[in-house]
Amino acid sequence: MPRLPSSCCPRCTLPTLDGGLCGGCLADPPHFDASYAALRYAGDAAHLIVAAKYAGRWPLWRAFAGLLASRLPETPDIDVIIPMPLHPRRLRERGFNQSAELAAMLARRRGLPLRYDLATRIRDTGQQSRLSLSERRHNLRGAFAANAAVRDLRIAVVDDVMTSGLTLDTLAITLKRAGAARIEAWVLARTL
Repeated sequence: MPRLPSSCCPRCTLPTLDGGLCGGCLADPPHFDASYAALRYAGDAAHLIVAAKYAGRWPLWRAFAGLLASRLPETPDIDVIIPMPLHPRRLRERGFNQSAELAAMLARRRGLPLRYDLATRIRDTGQQSRLSLSERRHNLRGAFAANAAVRDLRIAVVDDVMTSGLTLDTLAITLKRAGAARIEAWVLARTL
């Protein structure tokens, strides 16, 4: 499985020489405060994630959760875990939310509460992976809503893959506007 290098930006998990902030995060930091990723989204990791997501390979999610848990701090400074929300139509089509599968396993492993009601996807944005960066940014406008109960919470948002980081950033903006204190992105794989 392709792993990320040990020296990564603590904000976006892109490789850096010394483990400090990358140039992108220094110039234009995302609205999430930190991120953790287990794998590089390439090769076997990409094939297995696609198989788990679209071909119903359920046992893989347990292994993926273990890989991600091994990259997280021993005692995360988090109050609650939430999965990246899927639009209800996408959830009906797929039959499950892969981020919710990961989030549930991580919540059990870490003894942290899991909440599905703190954020919702109110607009179906389709598959972001097929869009350019500017198209993604435009497509994500107004995609999420946050519950007022996020006020002062330190939240870990769990997602399967971080590509550009725009989806996580857009959700972080929504959560922080509703009063969340801190947002961490916990992702299975990161596209480099």
